Amino acid sequence: MLFNSYEFIFLFLPITFILYFYLLSQRLILGAKIFLVIASLFFYGYWNFSYVPLILLSIFVNYSVGLSLVNHEKIKLSSKSILIFGILFNVGLLGYFKYTDFLLENFNGIFGSNIPLPHIILPLGISFFTFTQIAFLVDAYRREAKEYSLVNYMLFVTYFPHLLAGPILHHKEMMPQFASKYNWVKNYRNIALGLFIFSIGLFKKVVIADTFAPWATAGFDTATTLNLIEAWATSLSYTFQLYFDFSGYCDMAIGISLMFNIKLPINFNSPYKALNIQDFWRRWHMTLSRFLRDYIYIPLGGNRKGEFRTYTNLLATFLIGGLWHGAGWTFIIWGALHGIALAIHRFWQSLGFKMNKILAWFITFNFINITWIFFRAKDFESAIKVLGSMFSLDNVVLPNPLVTKLGYLKDFGIEFGGFIANLDNNSGKTLIPMMFFAFILVLFFKNSMEKWKDFELNYKTLFLTFFCFCIGILSLNNFKSSSFTTQSL
Repeated sequence: MLFNSYEFIFLFLPITFILYFYLLSQRLILGAKIFLVIASLFFYGYWNFSYVPLILLSIFVNYSVGLSLVNHEKIKLSSKSILIFGILFNVGLLGYFKYTDFLLENFNGIFGSNIPLPHIILPLGISFFTFTQIAFLVDAYRREAKEYSLVNYMLFVTYFPHLLAGPILHHKEMMPQFASKYNWVKNYRNIALGLFIFSIGLFKKVVIADTFAPWATAGFDTATTLNLIEAWATSLSYTFQLYFDFSGYCDMAIGISLMFNIKLPINFNSPYKALNIQDFWRRWHMTLSRFLRDYIYIPLGGNRKGEFRTYTNLLATFLIGGLWHGAGWTFIIWGALHGIALAIHRFWQSLGFKMNKILAWFITFNFINITWIFFRAKDFESAIKVLGSMFSLDNVVLPNPLVTKLGYLKDFGIEFGGFIANLDNNSGKTLIPMMFFAFILVLFFKNSMEKWKDFELNYKTLFLTFFCFCIGILSLNNFKSSSFTTQSL
């Protein structure tokens, strides 16, 4: 079940909301929490019920390990040994489902063997609930996790607004909210704000992101060759598709959760406005950046063990981050490029150099746009197809109307005609305006989280909510086959 589906919007969400607050109104607090856990598991298993036993296994094992960490004296095991076991369990579970095919494929390639690939189906959201629970175990080890109710823990892991694609939660930021009596009654301001944020997210997803998706798919997966303009249009289409897809998902998750009086951490803050790569990672998938910093980079030594070790730690952290996103060399390359970029940025800062803001934005944005190619491409060859065409002058095609003024360029090998034919059969009349529209939105408009802080219930917000929601609902039929790309995020 997806947030952008009729069954979620008109059945699951209202039924869950009504029954949850009805149980709370009858002072059945425990019953309400158990119901929300069951509803979340139903939401998770809607596509494939076989996923449910897996997430329950993960929950019970991690909960048991967490209890063992706070009671390790009683079971006569060191807390470090228990923590290592818990981390190995989670990494092993994630590795089996996500990386078995990748490892066997590379093993066959290196050693010339022919071990059949099992083609294991990747359970939804496994990367997210695995990292969430690793963070819990580390916090329990550090004595930072204070609450160990099984029902509350199950709710913490399965809570459906964050379950499929994050944000990655901290135990300590959620448990007080689940326990607060002020969150057990309907808050009409939170409901209005939640609907407002959800509607904006729905519009971003189904109207903007899903409009860019076919162009990106055509360039990456369908076209065998691309001219210069098509290649740049392909990369930018995916850059904007991913932005509005992920931003829309984050908005919908936060909006839904607000209806239940639970505030999820902000996970997205206008990342394409970033002026350097460090700033980008403070704005993009913020909870993942937090996890990588707190549970990988700092434990590796952070910046405490000299410059060389710092650069090594940055690279190692983002190699892990790249591999977490997906089982493929393209994800590893993407992670490595970002790790190298962060190291270069740190070195640049250490020299005391400064850069013009416009130039800094231009370099940062184009680096992000180019590296997304490896993130999106199904294999290395597809990535090179797009990347090579972006920087090749051997296949330049300009719009036919320009031939009257620039016809002399034919002498230099420039062609005129269907300059974007592989992507848009409408001669770019839809694609190009959408590009300008997307640039304006991401660079000059306030993001949803800024609107959250400034929210006032008035005619303006009511109209914007109604408009975005209605257009979003009417657009669902146009993109029924489209799904969130954020499984990899």
